[in-house]
Amino acid sequence: MERPAWAPQGIDLTVPSVSRMYDYYLGGSHNFEVDREAGKRAIEAWPGLPKIIQANRAFMRRAIRYAIGEGVTQFLDIGSGIPTFGNVHEVAQSADSSARVVYVDNDPVAVAHSRAVLDGNELADVVSADFRSPQDILYSAEADRLLDFGKPVALLLVAVLHFVEDKDDPWKTVREISDSLAPGSLLVVSHSSADEGPMRTLGTGVRDVYRQTSSPLITRTRSEIKQFFDGFDLVEPGLVPLPRWRPEDMPEAEDPLLLSGYAGVGHKAGSAG
Repeated sequence: MERPAWAPQGIDLTVPSVSRMYDYYLGGSHNFEVDREAGKRAIEAWPGLPKIIQANRAFMRRAIRYAIGEGVTQFLDIGSGIPTFGNVHEVAQSADSSARVVYVDNDPVAVAHSRAVLDGNELADVVSADFRSPQDILYSAEADRLLDFGKPVALLLVAVLHFVEDKDDPWKTVREISDSLAPGSLLVVSHSSADEGPMRTLGTGVRDVYRQTSSPLITRTRSEIKQFFDGFDLVEPGLVPLPRWRPEDMPEAEDPLLLSGYAGVGHKAGSAG
């Protein structure tokens, strides 16, 4: 298989990557044939998948603007993927030019492309690390340079925890990272679920596709997802389907497809220092 000029050396072009599949869903160009084929199979199994990805991005942007409105101008985005239009640094820095952003991803293409996009932006950087190794994130040179953990940080875990299996105890990792955050920090989470919507019937086909990728897709119940917010107070309207978290306009009719996951923002107890 021919390796594109922008692809870092050492990447296995035979295994689909969830970051590059996400890029494909959003119409990006930093994906390989193996990612596009897996993405097409996932969409065949679940035709509305790109719409859910877009709803995730829209939730993320609303959560960023909420954070800025609360005076939180530091962002740690884990599982950030390949930068596309309307990414964290663009939304945050357009609202507050002093906003600082650290992206984290374990996909070499995502990291390489992030570095290219962020070249010349002194207030944003990317760390090559895995969510499951929080010390590699918290003690990275990039986090040390850009983030003051003595002040509130918005921790973004958008559409990433459902790629971490129970055996890796993502709840423990979220707690470990959260413990390093100052009071007043925010936790932003979106996560797939089969509680409602078409995921209840179509989820098996999608999960089968993701079993062939770098990360299987794990659906969890609302109560399991809510456990990620231990130590945080959920802000209104709580943990709700993606389009119901502080929508900027009232949809005429809610698409049932978008009930295939939950989104929420938590506020770390205590006052900001």
